[in-house]
Amino acid sequence: MTPVLVSGVIANKYLNGGAVWTRLNWILGLKRLGFDVYFVEQIAREACIDAAGAIAPFEESENLSYFKAISGQFGLDDKSSLIYDDGAQVHGLQLDEIEEVADSAAFLVNISGHLALDRVRRRVRCSVYVDLDPGFTQFWHASGNLGARLANHEHYYTVGENIGRDGCAIPVSGIDWRPICQPVVLDEWPVSVEGARDRFTTIASWRGAFGPVEHGGKTFGVKVHEFRKFLGMPDRLPASFEIALDIHEADSHDRQTLADHRWTLTDPKVAVPNPDAFRRYVQASGAEFSVAQGIYTETNSGWFSDRTVRYLASGKPALVQDTGFSRNYPVGEGLLPFRTLDEAVSGAERVLHDYDEHCTAARRLAEEYFDSNIVLGRLVNEIDV
Repeated sequence: MTPVLVSGVIANKYLNGGAVWTRLNWILGLKRLGFDVYFVEQIAREACIDAAGAIAPFEESENLSYFKAISGQFGLDDKSSLIYDDGAQVHGLQLDEIEEVADSAAFLVNISGHLALDRVRRRVRCSVYVDLDPGFTQFWHASGNLGARLANHEHYYTVGENIGRDGCAIPVSGIDWRPICQPVVLDEWPVSVEGARDRFTTIASWRGAFGPVEHGGKTFGVKVHEFRKFLGMPDRLPASFEIALDIHEADSHDRQTLADHRWTLTDPKVAVPNPDAFRRYVQASGAEFSVAQGIYTETNSGWFSDRTVRYLASGKPALVQDTGFSRNYPVGEGLLPFRTLDEAVSGAERVLHDYDEHCTAARRLAEEYFDSNIVLGRLVNEIDV
């Protein structure tokens, strides 16, 4: 089999089952296409923590234990490498073994530019950058911020599918950004008939990993600013609304406001800490309701959540804020976009009224647009492997 490298974050996303699935669908999807897939991740000294959240030695860290558990569960024990502190220590395949893989690999999928270790990167003949944070990535790059690590890739893909098209405010800065869907391995996400049909859920971070971004005199907001526009959803519908929400103690006012409007909050570190728990949470839901980062909506980026793809694959309707994705996918059945509170309420009413039809349409969308065989097969053809 032809070897390929995938790089991204698993150990760095300790207790984040959704983030792990984002990377797993690339790894498992490429395996299903017949590639011999190897996974490599770098982790910094300050990112390694113990159960109390304090910085810990690599070999005693919760991050390493988490990486071992995920690798073992998904058959990556002898196909993965966790590189600590630029190579001071390595778990799994050692650096010389990873270098041999890089020498023979058909290509590297570098999710968010995670793999930066030059002694491995320079050996790969074809590097594919996959952008999961459209807007952040391009605005940072345009401002001279090197944090996105865009240099030295042969191909650039983004889940912001409208980038480079009319109506999208995100600069391309001379890069040929190609659109790509978030892939899902359908065998791992079967249709589920569990869950009350009037239970809308999602998994979210109240403020996200990044702060607001300024570009061209405009400030692009984050998710909290969008969610506040839709606080009244539960007040207007005979349905329950629940979020597995990562929210800081300092946001106690927002937490209370959510409770006042009948939102149910649960701790994502308890509800969805690993891939199995994340899958159970999604598949025991009735449907998804979620908003997007302000930067995704305000730029009409076309960003589409990998989390929403998992809901669709599970046969769960998705009522989600439109980022411009309605230009790219059929909407109205199974996938319902909104931009205003009234549109969101109307969409929820439609889901509740014709629930079974929306469930069928949701799975059909996943099969037609997000199946990893289709998404990743197209990428392989485009990069001419």
